[in-house]
Amino acid sequence: MMASNEELMTAFQIGDKDALAQLYAQLHEPLYCFLYRYTKDEQLSVDIVHDSFELLQTKKDQYDQQRGKVKAFLFQIAYRLMINKLNRRKRWQTLMPFLVPIQKKTLQAEDTLVIQQAISNLPDKQRAVILLAFYEDLPQEDISLILDIPVGTVKSRLHHAIKTLKAELKEDFHHERGI
Repeated sequence: MMASNEELMTAFQIGDKDALAQLYAQLHEPLYCFLYRYTKDEQLSVDIVHDSFELLQTKKDQYDQQRGKVKAFLFQIAYRLMINKLNRRKRWQTLMPFLVPIQKKTLQAEDTLVIQQAISNLPDKQRAVILLAFYEDLPQEDISLILDIPVGTVKSRLHHAIKTLKAELKEDFHHERGI
């Protein structure tokens, strides 16, 4: 007989790693379907499913069966992750619409090369922050941990990098188009 999600979560909370694998087997597909229907972005949905199960491992002790089903708890985690990622994308798009997300279909090959060149011209510390933020879609807190710098430094480097890129790309695109 197959164990319920709640039984599996209880087993996982007391250290049964196999219970997590069984939870994943039972819940990853419905979670992916929900995310994909919402975002229409296959890779984003896959990433959020992965991130949700990672977060479930760190938040397993916060789950209380009296307050609801495991599926609802996991979907709540995934929904919050998704909203945060989508909001972050919107913020990046308003700052630098040519970078996030990289739309291979909408950017001309030469535009992509100009952007890549501009990024490669950035100082190393700014380039690392830009790549982690825009291409890896990481929040500033994670970038801070990865680079072992304060969040304020991440913000400062992002600000300076964006300013530099905007100026350089504006110049390149105007020059290229004879403006």
